[in-house]
Amino acid sequence: MSAPVTTRTAPADRAEALDRIRTLHTEERLAEEFPALGALLAALAQGPAAAADLARAGRLLARVDPARIHAAHPDARPLNVTVSGHGTLDALTGPLTAELARHGIPLRATHGEHDGWRRDLQDTGGALYADDTDLSLVVLDAQVVFDELPQPWRVADVADAVGAKLGLLERLAERYVRHGSGTLVLNTLPLLPGHLRQLVDHRSRTELSVLWREFNTGLLRIALAHPRVHVVDLEPLIAESGPVRDSRLAVYTKEHLGGELLGRYAREIAHLARALRGRTKKVLVVDLDHTLWDGILGDDGPDGIAVAGTYRGEAFGAFQKVVRQLGSQGVLLGVCSKNDQEPVERVLADHPDMVLRPDDFVRITANWQPKDANLREMAAQLNLGTDSFVFVDDSPFECGLVATSVPETAVVRLDEEPALHIDRLLADGWFDVRELTEADRGRAGQYRADAGRLELLDGAASMEEYLQALDVRVTVAPVTEADVPRISQITLRTNQFNLTTRRLDTDQVRALLDSPRHLVLAVRSADRFGDNGLVGAVFAERGPDALRIDNVLLSCRVFARGIEQAALAALLAHARDTEVPAVLASYRPTAKNGKVRDLYPSLGFETVRTGDDGALDFRHDLTRLPPHPSHVTLDAAFPPPVPPSAS
Repeated sequence: MSAPVTTRTAPADRAEALDRIRTLHTEERLAEEFPALGALLAALAQGPAAAADLARAGRLLARVDPARIHAAHPDARPLNVTVSGHGTLDALTGPLTAELARHGIPLRATHGEHDGWRRDLQDTGGALYADDTDLSLVVLDAQVVFDELPQPWRVADVADAVGAKLGLLERLAERYVRHGSGTLVLNTLPLLPGHLRQLVDHRSRTELSVLWREFNTGLLRIALAHPRVHVVDLEPLIAESGPVRDSRLAVYTKEHLGGELLGRYAREIAHLARALRGRTKKVLVVDLDHTLWDGILGDDGPDGIAVAGTYRGEAFGAFQKVVRQLGSQGVLLGVCSKNDQEPVERVLADHPDMVLRPDDFVRITANWQPKDANLREMAAQLNLGTDSFVFVDDSPFECGLVATSVPETAVVRLDEEPALHIDRLLADGWFDVRELTEADRGRAGQYRADAGRLELLDGAASMEEYLQALDVRVTVAPVTEADVPRISQITLRTNQFNLTTRRLDTDQVRALLDSPRHLVLAVRSADRFGDNGLVGAVFAERGPDALRIDNVLLSCRVFARGIEQAALAALLAHARDTEVPAVLASYRPTAKNGKVRDLYPSLGFETVRTGDDGALDFRHDLTRLPPHPSHVTLDAAFPPPVPPSAS
C-alpha cells in the first residue's frame, strides 16, 4: 500500500488534487484520510471547472459511509440532511458532499420522493422532522408555480398562484418550527426568460417581473420571522453560475435547476452548516505588498505604492474597502507582512489614499520571520486558535507554507489580477453568522483594549498581582429578551470554553427562558480597561432532587480572569440557599474544550461517572462551597425558585 496522504500536504493544482482523491477512493482510504480532504477540495474550488471537479470528487465521497469517517475521526460528526423538492435533485449530492467535506463535515443524506416536498413538509412523522435532522432542504423552482397554471394563462393567474403558494409555504414553515428539530432551508425561485417571453406585451412582462420579485421577497421574509428557517437567495448565485438549467434536461428528466447552480447552492448550505457547527472564522489576516496595495513598500517607498490613481491602484483600494467592511461587523483584522514594522505603521497612518488605518487592525505584524510562526504568535496574543484564522496573500510560497504548516487556517490565495481579489476573499463566506449582534460590532475595540491588559500583565510581578490590579467585575443575572441573540451566538461560536457543546438558536434559547424549570444566566464582565459586555452563559435545570447544569460557556477573550469560578460559585451558593440537595454537571469532550475538563473538580465537584468517550459526570453536595476569587467583585441575581406545582 502506498504511503497515506497527510493533512500537511498542499496540492499543486486542481488536477493533482482530483487525482489524489481518486487514488484515495481506489485504495478505500477516503474515510481514514478525511481531514486531508479539506486542502484537496479547496484546490478544486477555484477556476471555471470548479463546479464539475467538486461534483466528481463529491460523488466519490458520497460512497463512503459517514459512520466510518466518524469512527476514524470523532470530531468529524456527520451532518444529517434531508433533501426534498419539486424537480430532480440528483445533481445536488456530489457538490453538497464535497462542500461539507471542505469544512470537515461528513454528509449523511436522506432523499425524499420526486415532487414530494409538500407531503414531506406536512408529515411531522417523516424524515424532515426527525429528531436527529440538522438541515431540512426543500429545494423549489419556478415550475412549482407554472405547472399549476391554467392553459392559456394570464398575469392574474400567476398572481393567484403565487399568493396561494406563499401562504402555503408560510404555514408549512410555521408547522416545521413547531414540530421540527433542525433548520428548514427554502430558496427563492428563479424566473426564466422562457416564462417571461410567453407574454408578448412588455407591460405584462413588467407586471410579471414585479409580481415575481414580490413573491421572492415574501419567501425571504419567512426567514426573518423564524430563526430556524433559512432562505437561500438564488439570484446572486445565478449571476455567478450562468444558466439556471439545461432546457433539455428540464423537459426530459425534470431537472429544473442545473448542476452548476446546485453546486453554488451546495456551497451556501455548507456555509450555513459551518455556522451551525460553530466553525465560523473570526480573524482575517492580510499581507500588504500586492495584497492591500500595488507595489512593494520596501522597494518602491510610500510614494511608489498605489491604492488609487491607476486602474490597478483603484482595484486595491476597492479591496481595502471590503476588508474594512468585514472589520466593521466584528471580523478581527490583522496584518502579517514581510516588511519592517515602522515603515508599515507609518504608511498605514499617513498615506493619503489608504482606506485601512492602524486602528482598523487588532494586530500589525511586520517582520522577516516565517509567516506561519507569526500567525501562531498572533493567535496566542488574541487567545484564539489558529483554526479561527483566514490568511490572505498573493504569494504562492507563503500560501503553501501556511496551508502546509498551519492546515487548520483557511488560506485565500490571490493572483496577479487585483480586480479578482474581492471575489476570492468573499467566495467562501468564512465569516458568515446566523445573526449579527452589537457585541460583534464592538469586538475589534475590545480586542484592542487587550493591549493595555497585556502591558499591565508584563509589568506585574505575578499573576495574582496582575489580577488584583485588573479590578475584574462580574455580573450574573437572568437572560433578558434583548440578550437572546448574543446568548445564542455564544452557544454557536464558542468552542474552547464550552462544557457540552450544545448549540442553540434563538428560538431554542427563548424556549428555555419560557420554561419555569430552567435557569438561563448571562455572565457579564468589566475591568479597569473597559466593559467586556456579555461574555458567557450558564444553562441549568431545576429537578426535584438536584439542580443540573446543562452547560457553561465563556468567550475566549476573557479566559483566566476568574470569571467562570465567580459565576459558578454564585450558582452553587444560590442552590444551597434555595435548599437544593445537590448540583449535577457534565463535561463532553471535543477536540477544543480539553482546557475546561477540570473546571468542575476545581470547584469541589466529585466525579460520579467516566464514559468510554471521555465524558464525565459530576456531583456537588453543597456541604462545602468554593469562594468566588478574591480579586473579583461579584454581583449575582437569581430568579426566585418556582413552586413544584408550577414546574
